[in-house]
Amino acid sequence: MNHARLEKNIGLLALMMVLAISVGGLTQIVPLFFQDVATQPVLGMTPRTALEVEGRDVFIANGCVGCHSQMIRPLRAETERYGHYSVAGESVWDHPFLWGSKRTGPDLARVGGRYSDAWHVAHLTDPRSLVPESVMPAYPFLANTLVDSTQTPRKLQALRTLGVPYTEADIEGAEAAVWGKTELQALVAYLQGLGTLIKDRP
Repeated sequence: MNHARLEKNIGLLALMMVLAISVGGLTQIVPLFFQDVATQPVLGMTPRTALEVEGRDVFIANGCVGCHSQMIRPLRAETERYGHYSVAGESVWDHPFLWGSKRTGPDLARVGGRYSDAWHVAHLTDPRSLVPESVMPAYPFLANTLVDSTQTPRKLQALRTLGVPYTEADIEGAEAAVWGKTELQALVAYLQGLGTLIKDRP
């Protein structure tokens, strides 16, 4: 094909760009579907509890993911600060996954168990009471907002259709498991479950 003709024809140039990007992207993405390390959960992983599922929704709904990534890259500066780098098997049941590199606040991929529940409650209610230089907004209203427990079984059912191995007992007991819980309690439960499987390995 004449190179000058390609440069002068904007439609043809756009088509060739899309074709090149598609081939390159598929070359990188398609092999991942056939690698166990990218499609199978890490050893010992269990589905999130009903309360953790609700907490994850609170995390997303309040825009926390906009400032806190959940992806530790395999770089020394990151692994020394946050812990073991993130692996795909930790997120195979996440819909949507929350990987990214936005770091207005610290990465939360390994925050589970690092602080007490009381610390998280205080931090979410008034971040500057614990970290004076924090720019994080306060979320005191979460302590006064109850989780809508009637929707929890539907959420677990939807996740099961996407491959998360919830049992009928999990789904049937989901509403009772979160009844009377606040969004703050749910969010703390979610945060406490993040990254604990890999973090505890030698």
